[in-house]
Amino acid sequence: MFSLLFSVPARVQVEFYVNENTFKERLKLFFIKNQRSSLRIRVFNFCLKLLTCLLYIIRVVTDNPAQGPNLIFWVDRKIPVWAIQVSRTVKKSVHVFVLFFRFQGNIWEQIFQVSFLLEMINTVPFIITIFWPSIRGIFIPVFLNCWLAKCALENMINDVHRAIQRTNSAMFNQVLILICTLLCLVFTGTCGIQHLERAGKNLSLFNSFYFCIVTFSTVGFGDVTPRIWPSQLLVVIMICVALVVLPLQFEELMYLWMERQKSGGNYSRHRAQTEKHVVLCVSALKIDLLMDFLNEFYAHPRLQDYYVVILCPSEMDLQVRRVLQIPLWSQRVIYLQGSVLKDQDLLRAKMDDAEACFILSSRNEVDRMAADHQTILRAWAVKDFAPNCPLYVQILKPENKFHVKFADHVVCEEEFKYAMLALNCVCPATSTLVTLLVHTSRGRSVILQQPEGQQSPEQWQRMYGCCSGNEVYHIRVCDSKFFGEYNGKSFTYASFHAHKKYGVCLIGIKREENKSILLNPGPRHIMAATDTCYYINITKEENSAFIFNQEERKGRPAGGLYDGPSQLPVHSIIASMGTVAMDLQNTSPPDPSGIKLVPPTVNGTGGRRPSIAPVQEIADSSSILPCDLLSDQSEDDSVFIDEKGHSSTEYVKGYPPNSPYIGSSPTLCHLSAEKAPFCCLRLDQGCRHNSFEDAKAYGFKNKLIIVSAETAGNGLYNFIVPLRAYYRPRKELNPIVLLLDNPPDNHFLEAICCFPMVYYMAGTIDNLDSLLQCGIIYADNLVVVDKESTMSAEEDYMADAKTIVNVQTMFRLFPSLSIITELTHPSNMRFMQFRAKDCYSLALSKLEKKERDKGSNLAFMFRLPFAAGRVFSISMLDTLLYQSFVKDYMILIARLLLGLDTTPGSGYLCAMKVKEEDLWISTYGRLFQKLCSSSAEIPIGIYRTESHIFSTSESQVSVSVDDCEDTKDRGDEPRGNEQSDHPLLRKKSMQWARRLSKKSVRWQGVNRDSSKDHAQRIAQQRLNLYRRSEREELSELVRNRMRHLGLPTSGYDEQNDHQNTLSYVLINPSPDTRLELNDIVVRPTSALHFLANLCPSEKVAVCLLLLQKKKKSHNTAVQKRPRHFCIVLF
Repeated sequence: MFSLLFSVPARVQVEFYVNENTFKERLKLFFIKNQRSSLRIRVFNFCLKLLTCLLYIIRVVTDNPAQGPNLIFWVDRKIPVWAIQVSRTVKKSVHVFVLFFRFQGNIWEQIFQVSFLLEMINTVPFIITIFWPSIRGIFIPVFLNCWLAKCALENMINDVHRAIQRTNSAMFNQVLILICTLLCLVFTGTCGIQHLERAGKNLSLFNSFYFCIVTFSTVGFGDVTPRIWPSQLLVVIMICVALVVLPLQFEELMYLWMERQKSGGNYSRHRAQTEKHVVLCVSALKIDLLMDFLNEFYAHPRLQDYYVVILCPSEMDLQVRRVLQIPLWSQRVIYLQGSVLKDQDLLRAKMDDAEACFILSSRNEVDRMAADHQTILRAWAVKDFAPNCPLYVQILKPENKFHVKFADHVVCEEEFKYAMLALNCVCPATSTLVTLLVHTSRGRSVILQQPEGQQSPEQWQRMYGCCSGNEVYHIRVCDSKFFGEYNGKSFTYASFHAHKKYGVCLIGIKREENKSILLNPGPRHIMAATDTCYYINITKEENSAFIFNQEERKGRPAGGLYDGPSQLPVHSIIASMGTVAMDLQNTSPPDPSGIKLVPPTVNGTGGRRPSIAPVQEIADSSSILPCDLLSDQSEDDSVFIDEKGHSSTEYVKGYPPNSPYIGSSPTLCHLSAEKAPFCCLRLDQGCRHNSFEDAKAYGFKNKLIIVSAETAGNGLYNFIVPLRAYYRPRKELNPIVLLLDNPPDNHFLEAICCFPMVYYMAGTIDNLDSLLQCGIIYADNLVVVDKESTMSAEEDYMADAKTIVNVQTMFRLFPSLSIITELTHPSNMRFMQFRAKDCYSLALSKLEKKERDKGSNLAFMFRLPFAAGRVFSISMLDTLLYQSFVKDYMILIARLLLGLDTTPGSGYLCAMKVKEEDLWISTYGRLFQKLCSSSAEIPIGIYRTESHIFSTSESQVSVSVDDCEDTKDRGDEPRGNEQSDHPLLRKKSMQWARRLSKKSVRWQGVNRDSSKDHAQRIAQQRLNLYRRSEREELSELVRNRMRHLGLPTSGYDEQNDHQNTLSYVLINPSPDTRLELNDIVVRPTSALHFLANLCPSEKVAVCLLLLQKKKKSHNTAVQKRPRHFCIVLF
């Protein structure tokens, strides 16, 4: 009993079937559902159909028309041919049996199908002849099997793609159907006419084929025609069928062709494996973005064989279609319409075989956050589909950057934009400098082409155009002729002598064991053979050849421009593979006045020029650091003293405690000892802590920097950080005022409350009261940031309309204010500071058109606002991402230059103004030596401002007569506010101008030449008076508003008009370029120079902060670099 209770029951085997286990289902599984067996059966069926048509042709060739009473209904069919056809009929009976079991509907619907009726017509008569041998010669239209073969071929193609799990092309299927239809029509007509004409003209099979081709092609020679009515009736039927069937086929084919043109087709796997291609993924492709990418991408010689596959979800617009039809791009650019989120579209673009994938954001969207979300999903989709494909991603908002940190290269638009705009306020034209460095310009290095602006009569345009060709390149020390001889010497020594000897500017270095690039590490860094050098030059060293001067060949030292024992010979560089010579000794412009600067004398007795200390090969700490350890003792006091003598906020150095977004690089900054309350950050409203309500009440010592933005986004944080960085002297910190359309939230205020002298107020730039309250008359720079709400204009290029008009208004109201404007489209910068009657601007417009026709990528570079760094468009930095495909270090170097990243031991960008007492240095090369030997600084360019007399009557008056008027106004300054600002001034001035014009008529008879000149001068004065009266009206408007707001007008009365100057930047000029008064030298300063100017307590604080940052780093190579600072401290 116990054994029965615990006995295990026997197992029962159960079989599970996917399909019914019946004979009918087994047949359907074998013949239809099983892909491979079904494909084999269809191939066999197709071959049988072709065999039947071939047997018919054999029967026609072997037929004897003379035999038989009726030539239409009876034929001479040989026994072997009949036997083969009967065997095929038996097989077809089996196929009909299978069709019966497969069909699950109305049986009559199956019977009346065309294919079934054709099968019956060609099958049943042969089965009857088996049992009735006397009718074996009856005519059976076996040639109709060609239509059954066409259906079998279509089914076979579908089974082929289903068996290999691939989707066939609809275009391919439609072309196949069209070709098969034409062949079937021709074959049916040929066989039918040949058979019917057996009773008439007895045409051969070839003559019938000839007749059908001539008839269907609508040629109709008439040499071969049917004679009897049955054949003529057949021709009519065939023509009617062709007129119905063929247009439908062609219509379907054209529809698919148009759809394929819209979607772009496929990029073949064979091309992807044999050719190199990159994929460009965008939301909407605009013509400007496309041309910027193509021009910059194909500017590099080694990328000429690459193909560009564009994957875009929107349909190609008309402008893009026209460009892609140009032979230059039609063979190298492939447009595919599709989504990056679909694997099928990524497969069409062969993303897994691509060399790189560029994912660009749609910056013209109103909701930039939504645009970033789309970019993030695209980056994830590409990484999931092709994990080994290098990713180059453009993101808009900095808070979204950490979502795509897995990408190989990421450019955050707002990070770069705000950092560049901030540096424009302390280092003029930083935006222009960086834009020129990341663009591929012709410069002096393009074969058989002149640099930009070389045909201009203006000397500054020729110099500016030549220097614009400088770019950043890299090379290892052991492989370099530029830097190979400086192995084992200091970085500063190598940089100075490489510039002196070859004209190249060494700006950075990277150790082999370290991934971080050091920007001007200073004289403490000793060059090693395995170091990678980053330098600025017209072209890379690999494309240069070296030719010595004749004096150097003879062994005599060449007459140089440098004093000291370290003089080396100056060479000429032949750029662009030895085709275009570039003589460094003759690139500086001649002095127009012919007067050379006289260096100061020694002890006032006319002695020799003061010498400059030579740059040492190995750094000597006793000669560089100790002499500066106690310099600038005012920095020792950690309490900032304002101009009124009041002690203000106490400053400390540290890392900002609150970062507004994830992924921001920690930067050592000047911070307030205590966080400011949120109420104290409001500039135009007093609180219980202070009662100030305007910028004048604060009594700032330095000029203000005003930023006008729509919202307080996280990108504004990157505007504040470079202006509060640790290397900015406390005495030179400028107050920052954020003029916001919408009040900021508490999250943003929490991030900026730790920075000193940072305020905000609600207002817009089109409101004069808001501008006056935020202290625009006490500001040096006004930064106007492009607003997102204006980017969705109906006409794309009208997105900047409001910004341009508002800036033009401020340009007229506050002529001495430096306004830095961001535009959406670079082409709109021609409207900045617009003057309708300025002939000089018209000449610049013509020059821009000429350079664009020559193929320049920077045709707008000669526009005065861009050359002066007063206008900037973030789209100009798109090339930074494109260049990273060839130069993977460009993004990192740009971040170091802009202060977005700080690496221990790396320098920073700053500016120095050349004063009158500095003119004894004379040349840029001597300045290079002076900076390297004294403060270990490396100059990279000059920002030059020149007084310019414009070639227009209106502008000439503003230069010549305005000075006299300004002098007169200054002499009458005590009564200027009462009498000179009278509303009738303009009327009196115009009356005086008319009297002057009448007097000029009387003077014409005295002397024609003198009267002509005098009349022209009077006309100039008349225009000047009109202009001065208009300016006085604008000034009176501003003064009235200031009085209404209770603001003093003294600051506005002291403003001067500086509109008759032009400014431009010279990147890496030649060593013998003459220095001029008020030149601003842009240079990366060594970190050692900063530490030398700190008090001992600050040095210890910086060292501790750097050591703390070192502990957080995972890079073992970085851990050695804080010792570099410890040597300085002790």
